[in-house]
Amino acid sequence: MKKYTTIICALFLSFSLTSLAQQTPAPKQSETISIEGATAHLGNGKIIENSLIMFEDGILTFVGSATQKIARKGTLINGKNKHVYPGFIAPSKALGLIEVNAVRASNDQDEIGEIIPHVRSLIAYNAESKLVESMRPNGVLIGQITPNGGRISGTSSIVQFDAWNWEDAAIKVDDGIHLNWPTTFRKGKWWLGESKGFLPNKKYNKQVDEVISFIRNAIAYGKNIAKEINPAFSAFQGVLNGSQKLYVYANGEKEIIDAITKLKKENIAEVVLVGGYEAHKTSSLLKDNKIPVLVQFTHNLPFFEDDDYDLPYKLPKILVDAGLLVGIQNGAASNFQTRNLPFYAGQAVGQGLDKEIALQLISGNTAKILGIDAMYGTIAVGKSATLFISSGDALDMRTNQLSHAFIDGRNISLETHQTELWKRYMKKYSGK
Repeated sequence: MKKYTTIICALFLSFSLTSLAQQTPAPKQSETISIEGATAHLGNGKIIENSLIMFEDGILTFVGSATQKIARKGTLINGKNKHVYPGFIAPSKALGLIEVNAVRASNDQDEIGEIIPHVRSLIAYNAESKLVESMRPNGVLIGQITPNGGRISGTSSIVQFDAWNWEDAAIKVDDGIHLNWPTTFRKGKWWLGESKGFLPNKKYNKQVDEVISFIRNAIAYGKNIAKEINPAFSAFQGVLNGSQKLYVYANGEKEIIDAITKLKKENIAEVVLVGGYEAHKTSSLLKDNKIPVLVQFTHNLPFFEDDDYDLPYKLPKILVDAGLLVGIQNGAASNFQTRNLPFYAGQAVGQGLDKEIALQLISGNTAKILGIDAMYGTIAVGKSATLFISSGDALDMRTNQLSHAFIDGRNISLETHQTELWKRYMKKYSGK
C-alpha cells in the first residue's frame, strides 16, 4: 500500500508541475512575417494608419503604409481594425527575483548589506517565474531586473520576458547601479512609543556623507592599481567612467536637490532619478542637468494631506510639459502590478497628455533612459521586432486584448496560469 501511495504522490506532483509550468519559449523566427492593415503606434509619437510592417530574422525590414507597392513575404497577418505597438518596457522591478513573498527561499530581491553594488540581480533571475509570464498578455515584454534594499542595492540588468534562462533572457547586462538616497523624514516607530506620522531623520546628513565617502573612495580606488580587489569599489567603476547609469531613488524636493548637486559635484555622468514624487518642484534643476525621470506609477494616492488629490495622476504630464525625458515605473508597488503598466500611461492620458506621448513613457522614452533605444522601444526599420497586436487601445484596460506578440521576431505564447484558469472556469459556468 505504501508503494502505491508513493507512486500516486509522485504522479500527482509531476502532473502539478507540468500543469503549472511556464509556456515553452518560442523558437527563433524562421520565415518573414508581414502585418498588414493595422494602425501602427510607433512609440516615437507617430502613427501610421493602414500600415505594413515586415520583419525577418527578428529584425524589422519594412515599416510604412500598406498602400506602397512592396512584395509581401512569408506569413501574412491581417491587422485590419487592430493596433500594433512596440513591446512595453518595465524599469526598476524585481520581477523574477521573488515568487512568493512569504517563502524566503523564493526571495532574492534583497541581499544582506547596505552598500553592495557588486551584487548582480541577473544571476538570480528566474526566467520561468509565474509573475514574469503574466506580463506578456498586456504587452509588457521587457523589464529591468532590479535588486532592492540597503543604501546601494546592487546592479540591474535588462531582459526580455520569453526565455529558458537568464543567459537567454539578457538584453543588456549590468546596465546600472541603484542608490536609495537618504530621506529627510522617516515614519515614526509606533511600537517604540513614537508618533505614527513622519519624524525628522536626524541621521540624514550622516547618511549622505556615507554615500559621498563611498563614491570618493571608489574614485581613489580606480586611480590606483589595487593590491587587493575590493568588490564594491570595483563594481562602481562603471558608474564613474560613464559606462553604467546610476539610478537614484528620491522623492522629496530636498532629497532630489541634494542628490543631483552632490552627485554632479562628484562628476557622476549618467544619473537617472527614480520615483521623483516632488520632481515637478525641481524641474529646472533636472532639465539643466539633463536628468531623466522614471516617475512612479499613477494608480496611487497622494503622500501628504496638503497635496493635490490628483497629483500622482497628473505628475507625468507636468514633467513632460517641463521638457524632461520621462518614463513610468512602479517600483513602490507589488511585482504583479507591473502588468498594469500600460494603464498607468492611460491614466496620464486622462489628465490631458497626448495618447502617443503617453505611449512613449512606457516604450521609446524608457528605452532611451535605459540605454537600449538602438534596438528596442520603437517600431523602426533595423530595430528588433519586439511588438504586439491588440484588438483595441493598449492603454485602456477594456480594449487591450492581444492576439499576437513577438520578441525579437519570435511569435511568443500569450497563455499564462491566469488565462488557463479563466478558460477553465468559464467552461464551468457556461456549461450550466
